[in-house]
Amino acid sequence: MTQPFSPAEMDSTDPHNRKLISNVHPSDWLNPKPASSYNFVVIGAGTAGLICAAGAAGLGAKVALIEKAFMGGDCLNYGCVPSKSMIRSSRVCADIKSAGSFGIDVPAGSAADFGRVMERTRRIRAEISGHDSAKRFRDLGVDVFLGEASFLDSTSVQVEGKTLRFKKAVIATGARPVVPALEGLNEAGFLTNETIFNLTALPKRLGVVGSGPIGCELAQAFARFGSRVSLLDRSSQILGREDPDAVRILRARFEKEGIAIFLNAKLKKVKKGPEGKRIYFEQDQKELSIIVDEILMGAGRAPNVEGLNLDRAGVEKDEKGIKVSELLQTSNPHIYAAGDVCLKHKFTHTAEAAAKIVIQNALFGGKKKTGSLIIPWCTYTDPEVAHVGMSSKEAEEKGLQVETFTHALKEVDRAVTDGEDEGFFKVHVKKGTDQILGATIVARHAGEMISEITLAMTGKLGLKKISEVIHPYPTQADGIKAVAGAYNRTRLKPGLKKLLTRWFEWRR
Repeated sequence: MTQPFSPAEMDSTDPHNRKLISNVHPSDWLNPKPASSYNFVVIGAGTAGLICAAGAAGLGAKVALIEKAFMGGDCLNYGCVPSKSMIRSSRVCADIKSAGSFGIDVPAGSAADFGRVMERTRRIRAEISGHDSAKRFRDLGVDVFLGEASFLDSTSVQVEGKTLRFKKAVIATGARPVVPALEGLNEAGFLTNETIFNLTALPKRLGVVGSGPIGCELAQAFARFGSRVSLLDRSSQILGREDPDAVRILRARFEKEGIAIFLNAKLKKVKKGPEGKRIYFEQDQKELSIIVDEILMGAGRAPNVEGLNLDRAGVEKDEKGIKVSELLQTSNPHIYAAGDVCLKHKFTHTAEAAAKIVIQNALFGGKKKTGSLIIPWCTYTDPEVAHVGMSSKEAEEKGLQVETFTHALKEVDRAVTDGEDEGFFKVHVKKGTDQILGATIVARHAGEMISEITLAMTGKLGLKKISEVIHPYPTQADGIKAVAGAYNRTRLKPGLKKLLTRWFEWRR
């Protein structure tokens, strides 16, 4: 039997958390007797690991899955599921505040009940956890071992005193929040994405360090619930990898909603006092400080490689994580890696795509490469910012000449009727062709719409083909067709247009 597992960050007295733990790390779990040899040993039961284990077992392989913490990984427990549950509640808050513009009167004093918001978040997480449960994967034919994995040599790994021998293995141990060495931070106390969803009382003042997707999403959500939010980042732009035009729209929305933004902010120290937690920082050569009740650290991720004894297995790593080839093979040809522990793009959907590559390459000698993946992403602020492919700058750095076509959301009828007309559709093509190099969509439902562009790029379909697609009217996605129409109009050269004009005059 494994030792009872209940990390300090998870309140096991909550009934929803008890249900979650009973699914993803049951205290009474009995690890099976190891097989004499496994076709595939999977270390880590986050998205990449679960896909690898289920996929390989479904194909008839003998599979072992090892997890030391919670099955489901970051996505289920500390990431996508709880954060999007909170964001949905925060959007209701925003809709209520704007109800008057739609002709709806809302009683004065309406406010979010943060305790109930968080109870809903924990309940949804617990409900979904059955999909990632230890029992479910056992029923799929996977030998599930709860405990910490440690390599013994290049073809065997140990867990809870038991040795598992393998033909092939994959490391899918994920990543964790980066916490900088900041004077006074530990003494003052702080939150990360792994602990913030345990809150039951709304902090009156919240300091968010880091303006990447996690920081921006949660900053806006807490502001909508009623927190006075301050967002700090050492860079000069929130969402540093996104299109500057998109960022301008989002920053304006943040400021409208009362979020104080401090960019080019170099943190100096934190000091806890009777008035709260004071964050000291330098901005534009000025010494500044703010007082908050809670601090959320959202300043990056670090790969989980500690304790694996990678050197015994001949697996190389660096500060970015496990080093892999485009085939996702490590320096040990028997061992692969997938997900946040090795990939630049740390998204659930990227981990899933990588897992499918690993199954093909590790078990069947395939040669599928990560370079062939076209990876979209979305930051679930309001409006959302979705992107796929290259930016115009990235394309030009690769020596590609670019033409960009943009259509404003305020010109899309459905966006206007919905009262959701902040944003745009922007598509970059290779100059002189309709080949799509990349795209950015800023809209309340941008994440739902970017897949049309991703599909076109994956299928090597250009803007001309998209212009032929009939979109239902009225929909916000009609803006994609409008961009394609803008491309088509450039094909009508001045000389041809002049000739056609004369022809029509003759036909009158």
